Amino acid sequence: MDASGVSGVKEVAANLDAFTEDEYVSQSKLYKEIVSMSTVDKAWTFRSSTGQRTHAMFAITQPNLLANKRKKLILSSVISEDSNGGLDVEWTPFPIDVTGASLMVPSPSGSKLLVVRNPENDSPTQFEIWGPSQLEKEFRVPQSKHGSVYSDGWFEGISWSSDESLIAYVAEEPAVQKPSFSHIDGYKKTASSNSTDKDVNTWKGQGDWEEDWGEAYVGKKQPALFVININSGDVRAVQGIGRSLSMGQVVWAPTTKGLHKYLVFVGWPSDTRKFGMIYCYNRPCAIYAVKAPAFGSEISDSDVNDNASSINLTHGVSSAFIPRFTPDGKLLVFLSAKSCVDTGAHSATHSVHKIEWDSEREPKPAKIDDVVPVVMCPENDGFPGIYCFDVLSKPWLSDGSTMIISSFWRSVGVVLSVNVLSGKVTRITPSNSNHSWSLLTLDGNNVLAVSSSLVDVPQIKYGSITKEESKDATWCWLDVSSPTSESQEKVKSLLSSLQFDILKIPVKDASENLTKGACKPIEAMYVSSKSKREECDPMIVILHGGPHNVSLSSFSKTSGFLASIGYSLLIVNYRGSLGYGEEALQSLLGKVGSQDVNDVLTAVDHAIDLGLANPSKIAVLGGSHGGFLTTHLIGQAPDKFAAAATRNPVCNLALMVGTSDIPDWCFVETFGTSWPTTYTEAPSAELLSSFHQKSPIAHVSKVKTPTLFLLGAKDLRVPVSQGLQYVRALKENGVVVKLIVFPEDMHPINRPQSDFESFVNIGVWFKKYCK
Repeated sequence: MDASGVSGVKEVAANLDAFTEDEYVSQSKLYKEIVSMSTVDKAWTFRSSTGQRTHAMFAITQPNLLANKRKKLILSSVISEDSNGGLDVEWTPFPIDVTGASLMVPSPSGSKLLVVRNPENDSPTQFEIWGPSQLEKEFRVPQSKHGSVYSDGWFEGISWSSDESLIAYVAEEPAVQKPSFSHIDGYKKTASSNSTDKDVNTWKGQGDWEEDWGEAYVGKKQPALFVININSGDVRAVQGIGRSLSMGQVVWAPTTKGLHKYLVFVGWPSDTRKFGMIYCYNRPCAIYAVKAPAFGSEISDSDVNDNASSINLTHGVSSAFIPRFTPDGKLLVFLSAKSCVDTGAHSATHSVHKIEWDSEREPKPAKIDDVVPVVMCPENDGFPGIYCFDVLSKPWLSDGSTMIISSFWRSVGVVLSVNVLSGKVTRITPSNSNHSWSLLTLDGNNVLAVSSSLVDVPQIKYGSITKEESKDATWCWLDVSSPTSESQEKVKSLLSSLQFDILKIPVKDASENLTKGACKPIEAMYVSSKSKREECDPMIVILHGGPHNVSLSSFSKTSGFLASIGYSLLIVNYRGSLGYGEEALQSLLGKVGSQDVNDVLTAVDHAIDLGLANPSKIAVLGGSHGGFLTTHLIGQAPDKFAAAATRNPVCNLALMVGTSDIPDWCFVETFGTSWPTTYTEAPSAELLSSFHQKSPIAHVSKVKTPTLFLLGAKDLRVPVSQGLQYVRALKENGVVVKLIVFPEDMHPINRPQSDFESFVNIGVWFKKYCK
């Protein structure tokens, strides 16, 4: 066993030939170096008392293969300008392990830090309030009050009040008491029973099954709002909402003396069928206001008797999320994915809106003004629309009206400024670079971001506004020197021999009756060796899932690994991808299995025509909808690919519609917007036939390509039965197949050991069949 704890490669591969066994050994060592690199997730900044220096905290994660978990670390630094206008950065010698922390949220002034530790088993939730030098307060909230605090995904939400005495947050509602049974009495009445859970004569029943929000939320109870008083530790549930809504993304509304304190939150209807939530932006939602609970001396008779319910602030808009108040409290700004809700596409181009907030009166629905509308078809290479999935808690520059966000600009991640008064959108990251950028945090009017590319490891950047007379503000970006690990230096060395470009590929069906946006060229990123060779390296075609997602030009450990073992990469953003305007995205609905397949084949042929690929040495790799495309491609173009690998692929829509947590996805992608918004998991024979015709299983008899399948047994999005059925059909037809099932993994197959085993096997499989 080496220092990482990764061992057993020769034992696993004992029955393999010497070449394959050697590949397992060499590739596992290489991938271990790449995956051990830490990743910067978010950051916070705190100005020194003199205002001359910035203290920055960076939250980073690092896979721990031996423990099969991800370590959470905090690395701190002090940033200041040097005499030459550059940056002077001093880092602490070592990061601090904060793996047990579910959430860390600084107070508005930066003088306090909230740390939430979610319970294990029946333990209480732990709230810690840290000051500058020590733990100041600690509270434990038992599960009789609420379950775990939601720490990621749609329902995450935690917010300090402006006076830093109260914290609002979203947690699981208290568990419903389960029935008790006894081998003596049968059913035991709860009220008359003196037995405890540990009474050897009784046992707990299961009670009624309660529907959850699907993939990644299995076993999670209904999200509910709570407020904790950090002076007393008193916790109160927010009243007036009820179980008809699942809520998240809570923020405190601006307050005026003499009025009630209000909370603003996002609510999703939860009194009907709950479809899967994660990755799904087409779930109807609205922004609500509700009175915050009063504490101690604030409580009056009217508070006790007040049964006021929550107020829907965004009537008439089917989607409203991520609410943010401007610093002066006069505007409530939010994002919308209305086009998702209207068409059923699970992700689409966002819009930005605002409401005037009257702090002198009780909250009520108000006129909604557009700030940035949905871009249907960008002009040339211009602004393609907003694609923003998270917003800083304080995203504002000092003018109080300019919001800084991350977004996509075709195949590139960018940072944008959005003026909510004028609606002007500006790309503040360099437009002459193919690097992708992601926002970390603001430091006054300065920006901390991460920049990377497919051949460059992530680099922290510090952006500042520079102004010239009679011109718009421009941004200057400086490198933030950071500690480098041995593994990072090795990865840099591996990547130094590689290059990449973004190819423009004309679509073949542009003459059809399509919208203007659907006729524009698609993009594919091509990664290759810098050295010129007589023969092309074998090429891997990489396909993203969704299908309404996008592959960005940012650094990817998996892509870096595959390129480092001798493959060129063609990473295709077919029509339907994010970042290209709404017309291009909507063009795929109802055409899956044809338009997207043709786009990929067009991109492959384009690479061959340019002399970038050897037609006999092409492999294909994809997961989820990318797996749908992979299995379609090896069936529809059986002589095109020498090898294939797929992770949790959609193979049979007729089977998936009755087993997935998102049956609506099957209808929308198969039939498009012509299908009504009422979906059934018991479709007619006619519908089942249409699902079958759109599915890879319809072409399985033609497949000849050796294919590796990687399946997560706990996947609710694309259940494991999808891949198993397809694998069995291939075996019946004599096709070479390898199958690995990960018993504890869900849809992403991203637990550290599962990810490691997946991509080492992918690398070895391609070396065996595409070399």
